[in-house]
Amino acid sequence: MQTELMTYYEAIERASADMLAAARTGNWDQVVKLEGACVLLISQLKRAAKSQPVDGETAKAKSRIMQRILVNDAEIRHLAEPWLAEIDQLVAGKSKTVH
Repeated sequence: MQTELMTYYEAIERASADMLAAARTGNWDQVVKLEGACVLLISQLKRAAKSQPVDGETAKAKSRIMQRILVNDAEIRHLAEPWLAEIDQLVAGKSKTVH
């Protein structure tokens, strides 16, 4: 079961890294698509984790993976800020001014 849990964590980490790569290139449609995949993986992980507590070594590996996912997430959010601000302006009916 520990291997199954780690497979989920590793898949989520890969999706997170792919999301970051897409965000770096401005491919926000791909970011959203990968986010959907992450939601599904997280749901599956939660179901698998209910039946088996994480042992010590797995907990350490999980912690390292979660730290990398959080770093990726922070950078994705940083990259998304200008894009989200532009969307807010479009929704508010304001055009982007070019200088």
